[in-house]
Amino acid sequence: MKLLNYQTLKESGYEGYILEDAPEKVLQFGEGNFLRAFVNYWFDVSNEKVGWNGKCILVQPIAPGLAGLINEQEGLYTLYLRGRENGEKVDKKRVISSVSRCLNPYEKEGFDAMMEVAVSDDLEYVVSNTTEAGIVYDPACQLADIPAASFPGKLTQVLYKRWQAGKGGLVVLSCELIDNNGKELLKCVNQYVDQWGLEDGFKKYVNEDCTFCSTLVDRIVPGRVKAPAEAAKMEEENGYHDELIDVGEIFGVWNIEGPEWLAEKLPFKAAGLNCPVVPDVTPYKKRKVRILNGAHTGFVLGAYLAGFDIVRDCMQDDTVRGFMNKMLNEEVIPTLSLDKKDLDEFAAAVQDRFNNPFVNHELMSISLNSTSKWRARNMPSFLEYLETAGKLPPCLTASFACYIAFFSNDIQELNDKGLVCRRPKGNEYVCSDDRWVLEFYYEHKDDSVKDLVHAVMTNERMWGQDLTQVPGFEQAVADCLEKIRTEGALQAMKELV
Repeated sequence: MKLLNYQTLKESGYEGYILEDAPEKVLQFGEGNFLRAFVNYWFDVSNEKVGWNGKCILVQPIAPGLAGLINEQEGLYTLYLRGRENGEKVDKKRVISSVSRCLNPYEKEGFDAMMEVAVSDDLEYVVSNTTEAGIVYDPACQLADIPAASFPGKLTQVLYKRWQAGKGGLVVLSCELIDNNGKELLKCVNQYVDQWGLEDGFKKYVNEDCTFCSTLVDRIVPGRVKAPAEAAKMEEENGYHDELIDVGEIFGVWNIEGPEWLAEKLPFKAAGLNCPVVPDVTPYKKRKVRILNGAHTGFVLGAYLAGFDIVRDCMQDDTVRGFMNKMLNEEVIPTLSLDKKDLDEFAAAVQDRFNNPFVNHELMSISLNSTSKWRARNMPSFLEYLETAGKLPPCLTASFACYIAFFSNDIQELNDKGLVCRRPKGNEYVCSDDRWVLEFYYEHKDDSVKDLVHAVMTNERMWGQDLTQVPGFEQAVADCLEKIRTEGALQAMKELV
């Protein structure tokens, strides 16, 4: 079967939207599954919906990468967006044609090509997702390096070349999963400007003519189809061989922090896409952490003890789903500052996302590092609800009891892999967390319910405070933990629903 390219696609009879030639308007650092299912998808739809007429030129952020494959396929790849939307199963296929080519800057030819793009009159945007470790200042980088090892170093090289050529400033959209990603990237670039002794005029260009935007990305991207039979079926249906097939969930939102004019400059608003430009992404990050991530941490530990193994099955159980929705709608959403309609819609989408028929998201994978997760994702909602409502939030209180139950249920041993416990239905499971957390629970494995709850709540290293000072919390958690141990986690949830 022929490899995907424009000619092969024509021969296959594909009838979807395709744009073969257009100016290269985006320089994108990162060519992996996520950016191709996210950023390149939004620009591709913009080409179709509003005639944006642009291409993205990709750059490998590290030496081994996908440049060879991407160029062999002329930038084309097949994207499947799968999941549930408004309760309905969705499985969409689209050939993405917004990518022109991919450069390997670790080769002289690729580096020179990157610098040619830097001075192009067509270039408007820089996009990046170089992982959380990508936005770092490495003082070993030098202006003359081919290329600078760090991503901020490469970006400084590109912007300096552009400034020297007298070209206009760029909009930089950072997608890395760190707080204030755009601000942190600008900070690193300024460090290189100072270290390399570059002109004051260039520093002014970077900080005033260029626009560095922090953004919040939200789409689960599993990437390639791993099952050989399913991959073979896709290939047969497509009529071509695609080495770059990508798979993401149907839900997606890209919150971009920037000035008002950027909303009109970017093609997304006109195309009706879920990529709003906002003055501050902080409330949207809080929404994601408190609702999406907080939902996971809030119900999975109890659900696992109740006998469930994957998230989708939890959403098909009235009790677990009802527990999660009550926690979100009655205890979490009232603590958030965004418009309630926006929050309600986001929470409703979470249920669809968790009920994705194409993703087997294991509860045990979500359970990793649950101590720090509960503190970061659930405790702020718990404390803010307590402050505003003047009473304990029942579902969040129960989720804390489930957390303790998960780390203390019939402890067997502590070994190199983690804390080995036994599930009510008999099988062993391994808790993974910071070693000191696991050692704490092992040391308290013979405690009574009352003593264990007291020990957990007074451990300020875990929570940053003594939770026994919250009126009624200690007794409520002890009562719930006793019920979990005697009647089961599902019954404890059911009584709250």
